[in-house]
Amino acid sequence: MEKKTLYSNEEFIQMNNLTLFEVSSWRKKNFKNFLSDKANVIMFICNHCPYVKHINDELVILSKEFIKKGISFIAINSNDIKKYPEDSPENMKKTHLYIGYPFPYFFDETQEVAKYYGVKYTPEFFIFSGFGKLYYNGQFDNSRPGNNIPVTGYDIRYVLEKVHNNINIDYPIIKPSYGCSIKWKTSNYDSKLE
Repeated sequence: MEKKTLYSNEEFIQMNNLTLFEVSSWRKKNFKNFLSDKANVIMFICNHCPYVKHINDELVILSKEFIKKGISFIAINSNDIKKYPEDSPENMKKTHLYIGYPFPYFFDETQEVAKYYGVKYTPEFFIFSGFGKLYYNGQFDNSRPGNNIPVTGYDIRYVLEKVHNNINIDYPIIKPSYGCSIKWKTSNYDSKLE
């Protein structure tokens, strides 16, 4: 799976046909079963990262709000579980249940999906239109553990409100993500992603 430009529809079409292990059902599932014609939020998260833990409560609130408005959310964990066993599928399932994620949580065992997107951190978010146009790539909001900025999901909410209200987004909004680096397998290390 070669990395595609995030501005092309081709990438999202390929993602439609992607099958990964989904932990809440404990089965391999295809993304196309979870995609919306309106918009899709694809996020890279994990269990152990304090930056993900910091946003989890607001992420649940925000995703529930916009799922009701017809927007899909898909979470992916791409970390090397030999180095970080807390991110194993078994622990992903526990986290999914404990936090109450209202969206599917996939395990990217080969790390090909993270490489395909060029993901560097958890959490990192991508918002696509229903037909694959990239609207947004980056952070949840400006809040970080210890910086005393409230967690609101402002950056994600700003884009999703525009989508919900049919306000055109001409160019992708890019706000660099900040958090824990993806824990690459040694054989999958790609210096261009660091």
